[in-house]
Amino acid sequence: MRYPKQIRRYCPKCKKHTTQKVSIYKAGKRRASAIGERRHAEDKKGYGGQKFPKLAKPAKVTKKVTRLLTCPDCKKKFNTYGLRVKKFEFLTA
Repeated sequence: MRYPKQIRRYCPKCKKHTTQKVSIYKAGKRRASAIGERRHAEDKKGYGGQKFPKLAKPAKVTKKVTRLLTCPDCKKKFNTYGLRVKKFEFLTA
């Protein structure tokens, strides 16, 4: 899917239409000291197999792409719902 780098849409914080910058959302770094991470590491430690059964084949072929929109006036960032596409690229003008 080809998508524009800038899109004109309504900003709920500014309460007006602005030309917003579009980028792809990427998840941040996981916290190694979080309780869930520590619990998972404890279960994986030592002898034995997997914590969960390994999947025979993946259920989905594609990943969902979440777009991150940034308002130039208030610098507020908005996430849009994920689009399931094989290839996501920005239009070059």
